Amino acid sequence: MRWKRAAGRGLLAGAVLVGAYAGCGAPSPGGGDERGPMTLVTAGDLTDYLGPLLDGWNRTHPGEEVTLVELPDSADETRAQMITELRSGSDRFDVLNIDVAWTSEFAAAGWITPLNRDAFPLKSFLPPVVDTATFGGELYAVPYVTNAGLLYYREDVLEREGEKPPRTWAELERQARTIAPEYGLDGYAGQFLPYEGLTANAVEVVRSAGGSFLDDEGTRVTVDSAAAVEGLAFLADGVRDGWIPREALGYKEEESRLAFQNGELLFLRNWPYVHGPAGAPGSEVAGKFGTVPLPGPDGPGTSVLGGSNLAVSSHSRHPDSAADLIRYLTSEPVQRRVLTDGSLPPVRADLYADPELVREHPYLPTLRESVLAAEPRPKSARYDQVSLAVQAVVHDALALRQSPQDAVARLGRELARIADRG
Repeated sequence: MRWKRAAGRGLLAGAVLVGAYAGCGAPSPGGGDERGPMTLVTAGDLTDYLGPLLDGWNRTHPGEEVTLVELPDSADETRAQMITELRSGSDRFDVLNIDVAWTSEFAAAGWITPLNRDAFPLKSFLPPVVDTATFGGELYAVPYVTNAGLLYYREDVLEREGEKPPRTWAELERQARTIAPEYGLDGYAGQFLPYEGLTANAVEVVRSAGGSFLDDEGTRVTVDSAAAVEGLAFLADGVRDGWIPREALGYKEEESRLAFQNGELLFLRNWPYVHGPAGAPGSEVAGKFGTVPLPGPDGPGTSVLGGSNLAVSSHSRHPDSAADLIRYLTSEPVQRRVLTDGSLPPVRADLYADPELVREHPYLPTLRESVLAAEPRPKSARYDQVSLAVQAVVHDALALRQSPQDAVARLGRELARIADRG
């Protein structure tokens, strides 16, 4: 959910800012041992923005320097490597930058430690993002960046046809099926390879149709419904009828982004990061595309709430320093740089109405609308198993190996077995 560009601006501002965070952690029973050098572990930083942020912290925190550990860019591989370290009891990691969908799993396993709500400015964040950081009524992480799926469309093509961007699935299907071929384009793509991105796409269509996978506690299976069938059928019918290209069954974020950026698609479901590279010089669609909220059956649909949260490892040797680092990374000035230097959507609500930022990032109002209406992926202490089941079954439906009705019934059985093991 990121793209490559230099990100060296604002170092002086960062150096001034971090001085305010020296010693702001609450006292801990461990005394002096609670403070010291740290590691921040994250998926690969393809924007190169984190290094400068952490350099600012390190210059003003002698003895509490933070080292950045980058794992693979793939969310699945990052999760696997983090869990290997955490299960072993290793104290290698102090602050974990985790996908919002992992918070419940990591908290239930005891890998991350509860945090004091009063120590963080949660009321300054967009309300839906705070829910992703809680489990069992406790705060286990702090929102860091957010995300919501958006519909990218070829503005130049629709304007030439006298059409507005679609608000419903029927409008999307009609335009993808009839207009796209006239311009040598494929109709629509998302992230349909069986990995975490497919789970996000599946949750969006099922939620948009009024369905769900699990209840709010993650203990009762709710997927076996007409709404879930309708959601999967929307995508499966698109593949069968050809307005979703079969190549999209192998797309992750980057493959789908490149297809749109190279002028091959009329519509794309993807995250906000696509704005950067798609609008950059050399892009085939620079100045030719726009974004709107995802469509649904009868109007705007539901986006999945993406992004990441910052958590303190239960094995951290320096949890006070780790908490201070999280406060720094979620402060307003740093959140501004997360957007301007990292091209990642911040969690601070006021930034979405900042005139200067909106001029530079005109998609912010649309993104705010999508985030406020977004839904999280299913919460479950066994989220990894839930997601794997969703990926496998939904991919079979999109590959036309199983009808949407049979796929939903099968998924209900598989999720019930996972819930029973919990």
